[in-house]
Amino acid sequence: MKSLLRSFLLVVLCFITAQSLSAQNVKDLISQGDKLATQEFKNEEALKKFLEADKLSPNNWEILWRISRSYVDITEHKNGSEDEMLSKYQLAYDYANRAVKLAPDKSITYLRRAIANGRIALYKGVFSVIGIVNDVKADAEKAIQLGNGGNEIVASAHYVLARTHAKVCEKAYLVRLPLGLGWGDMDVAIENFKKAISLRGNFRMFHLDLAKAYIEEDEYAKAREHLNKIPNLPVLDEDDYMFAQEAQKLLKEIKDK
Repeated sequence: MKSLLRSFLLVVLCFITAQSLSAQNVKDLISQGDKLATQEFKNEEALKKFLEADKLSPNNWEILWRISRSYVDITEHKNGSEDEMLSKYQLAYDYANRAVKLAPDKSITYLRRAIANGRIALYKGVFSVIGIVNDVKADAEKAIQLGNGGNEIVASAHYVLARTHAKVCEKAYLVRLPLGLGWGDMDVAIENFKKAISLRGNFRMFHLDLAKAYIEEDEYAKAREHLNKIPNLPVLDEDDYMFAQEAQKLLKEIKDK
């Protein structure tokens, strides 16, 4: 009897140890993937880490939204066929959508779904996929409403909402009104860009797109204010050098305005 009890306890101990090691491995893989993605900008390598973690811990929303992020980051820097690009963005959406279903109370899951859907909309043409555009707006608003995950996440949600309004406003109100996009408002876009900057003031992309919005509104002094800040901000994104170059180009274009 004692022998059986010892054997049982040994099995339980081995199981607990294995579970503990597996959990640590998942944590380590997520940490390694985050470093590769956000500090070294090695998105392909980051994706491998997250997919490996996904095998060890299926249906883990923390892993799923990161996989979605990786597919977006990889695809937006590639030049493939239309079908190839859309299939990758759809993968990003599918992973983010699963994350939303598993964690419907987390801002990050809605943010990543909004970003993936936004890429699909931009690639297909915003005014040809009205339903997707409305979904992007709804997910960004939900992420803001939940307001959790830290300033970086909430700032990005405000940015996505701002970009959505600004993009919709590229067509005149009377043209987009019958399409169900009458909600687009450049003032709302500007306020959300400003909110994003108030939460994460050192992110170049936020300043660049706010400057573009000001240029659309012929507010050139305000645009210059933000464009001039960009070269002095830290490099936090793999596209930050490109944003600095674009800022300099825009400054030249509005020099005498």
